[in-house]
Amino acid sequence: MTIDSATEQMIIRRDGAAGFLTLNRPKALHALTQPMDHAMTEALLAWKDDPAVEAVIIDHSEGRGFCAGGDIAFLRNSALNDGGVSGRRFFYEEYQLNHLLMTYPKPVIAFMDGITMGGGVGISQPAKFRVATENTRFAMPETGIGLFPDVGGGWHLSRLQGRLGQFLALTGARLDGAECLWAGLATHYLPHEALAEAKERIVHGHEPGGVLSALSVHSPEARIEGNAAAIRKHFASDSYEDILDSLETDSSEWAAKELATLSTKSPQTCKVALRQLAESARLTDFADNMRMEYRIASRVLTRPDFAEGVRAVIIDKTNDPKWDPVTPEEVSDELIDSIFAPLPADEEWKPL
Repeated sequence: MTIDSATEQMIIRRDGAAGFLTLNRPKALHALTQPMDHAMTEALLAWKDDPAVEAVIIDHSEGRGFCAGGDIAFLRNSALNDGGVSGRRFFYEEYQLNHLLMTYPKPVIAFMDGITMGGGVGISQPAKFRVATENTRFAMPETGIGLFPDVGGGWHLSRLQGRLGQFLALTGARLDGAECLWAGLATHYLPHEALAEAKERIVHGHEPGGVLSALSVHSPEARIEGNAAAIRKHFASDSYEDILDSLETDSSEWAAKELATLSTKSPQTCKVALRQLAESARLTDFADNMRMEYRIASRVLTRPDFAEGVRAVIIDKTNDPKWDPVTPEEVSDELIDSIFAPLPADEEWKPL
């Protein structure tokens, strides 16, 4: 085994036929920082043409998180103190990592054995093999803090069946491992206790897909399947007001719960997310998707809802964000257009 680099935040190593990208911030549920993004990008580029590395494994060290997202405190500090300059750089480089993973010529295996949110979705969904376990908890909860499901979320969520992506983007609902497998967000379901053996076989040069299929077990029932028809019906429109109106007409406990959930989200970024997924679904190149998401991120980062949402939900934990605009009706088409508008040519996002 060769340890390429080991820091407090990442363990980069090669073992047999595999390169390992091991997230190592357990106290922060392995949330991504700029140094982590840089370390992963550098390793992937170094391994790209290295014949000794046949596959790349993304996993985490101890703790209940695979990766709980990005460095939200850093982004908020940027929004408040440097006009979003350092935050935009963070997004720019993170999106390059997402794109590198999406286009990587060797099989990437992401072990989503724990909380997988935001940035964690961004580094796992591009992987050819995405392994869920009984510990998986998947979500894109960004609308609750005035952000949107970025890191390629528009691409991945818009390609789910039955408007499930729109439901996940707006509500931030959490899926367990069985639900991820059912939805197509995971390719395999393994018990946690089988992961070490799976990695060992890949290290010894066995084909990852065959290894994962051999060790897969029958997953429990996907609970969200029971709500699939209601999701397809009520989240059918790309108009946020239509979705709210549809839920209002349903007297079920489920509809009331989802309405209550949506009432806590940023109206601005809910509308952003719906348009993002609608536009992502029409794209054929992941780079075009990331270019669009970088435009959105550049604007949303310094809009009032982001700093306020992080304050209310993450810092003060009062869960009382004062959104601006307050209601969906006040979020104008002109505002949404301005968030999606092209950037100056020298500021547009580009892949590595």
